[in-house]
Amino acid sequence: MPTATYAGRTVEINEEGFFEHPDEWNKDMVPEIARDAGVGELTDQHWRVINFMRSEYEHKGAGPTVRMLGKTSGVSIKELYQLFPKGPAKLAARIAGIPKPRGCI
Repeated sequence: MPTATYAGRTVEINEEGFFEHPDEWNKDMVPEIARDAGVGELTDQHWRVINFMRSEYEHKGAGPTVRMLGKTSGVSIKELYQLFPKGPAKLAARIAGIPKPRGCI
């Protein structure tokens, strides 16, 4: 199983970079995960989406799709693609330390 080290802590990840154990994630890791994923400086809007993804995962056991993310996070789909250009739901889920949402390729 591959591993990655974020904020001084080594975690197991899958071949796409998603955490195998989402409970090992913490906010201190986010800037490094984002940098590895190709996302630049994090803004309040990035954090809004990341926190929303974590909350949805904790309450529902899965992250939202990009369509649901655009409808319920308070960030438009257009803006989501500006914040997370390589697939907002997939990239935001990876940075938030949760599994890849259903429907993401």
